[in-house]
Amino acid sequence: MRSLFAKSAESVHLAKKPANLKVLSRYVKLNALLAIVAAVIGLWALQLIFSYLSELESLDDGYTMGEALKYIFYRSPYFLEQFIPTGALLGAVIGLGLLANKSELVVMRAAGVSIYRIVGWVLQPALIFVLLALAINQFVLPSSNQLAKQINDEDSASLVTSVRGYWTIQPRFDSAEDGSATPDGSDILYIDYADVAGNIGEVKRWHLDNDGNLQTAVHAEGGQYTGREPIDVNSDKPSEQYRYEWQLDDMVELSINQGFESSQAISPSDTLSLPFAPESVYLLTRKAEDLSLTQLYEHRTFMRQQGSRSLDHEVAFWQKLLSPLSILSLVIVACSFVFGSLRTHSLGLRIVVALLFGLLFSYIQDLVGFVSLATGFSPMLMVLLPIIGSALLGGYLIKRQM
Repeated sequence: MRSLFAKSAESVHLAKKPANLKVLSRYVKLNALLAIVAAVIGLWALQLIFSYLSELESLDDGYTMGEALKYIFYRSPYFLEQFIPTGALLGAVIGLGLLANKSELVVMRAAGVSIYRIVGWVLQPALIFVLLALAINQFVLPSSNQLAKQINDEDSASLVTSVRGYWTIQPRFDSAEDGSATPDGSDILYIDYADVAGNIGEVKRWHLDNDGNLQTAVHAEGGQYTGREPIDVNSDKPSEQYRYEWQLDDMVELSINQGFESSQAISPSDTLSLPFAPESVYLLTRKAEDLSLTQLYEHRTFMRQQGSRSLDHEVAFWQKLLSPLSILSLVIVACSFVFGSLRTHSLGLRIVVALLFGLLFSYIQDLVGFVSLATGFSPMLMVLLPIIGSALLGGYLIKRQM
């Protein structure tokens, strides 16, 4: 007993030296970093295997094994970004759990190192994955998701039930000789795809008269941006100062008369006019998950200028912007599993609880997103709720052991 007490007293004296704290700090950080890396890579590899097995069922003459592997490769950054929060949670539990099993955490506590300091050491390597997740969201996902969809586009065969692309209703006016304009029905416009260079994909346009009867239907295979024309330079909104023109290719027009007879005309080209620039069309035709953080912000700004909003894009914006806080809050919970009520249980049980909590956190995040979409409640607040709840839970469980 005396020798044990003497060693504890000596360790307390040594831990007060800055050099010894640096050694302990590097040791804990390295263990946490390696464990988080192993957990993230392990979960990522499992998802890639499951995706490969899922794609095997879709193989046919038009979708070969090579294309399936390319599709999985392009989707792999998305899988990695999705598993970083859960991997950070699991890795922190494993890293600290291994130290606890070897009684190294007990020695550190006996040496006078506080729980909060150890938690701070674990949070520092987690910041690497915070930056990694932000970099993937910003620079990789917009391109990789688009390349994946070009290979395996499940919606291409069922555009009737698809909500992708850009849909709008444009009122039409017939100009008289005296300069006045009378309503001439409206156009329902659909654009399948647009890129930042100004090229657009499939275009469909239905013209309705003032009574809502279908008059013509137009289909074009694609189009190229040709420029803009000024409308009213005195307008307060910059987007309303110009009309932007696209040249449509391989256009087919179907005319319907009152006797329900139709005639089809094939024209090599026609023009499409929109009140906003090609960059905005690109944002409007992309799904929220395919846009970077800055593109989501530009989309949000553009929608505000138009006097409307897209809750789907706003939820995605706040989820990506606040993803660093999600990762850090889960690491705090992981530390509470080691220092809290599970400290006397085996490492295996801690891992199982960590996985279950990570899945629960992910499901709650999806749930609050759907609640925001359904109710129109503040997307920022709804995304923050599970993050704040997770951090408070972890902090409470840690404080109980102080």
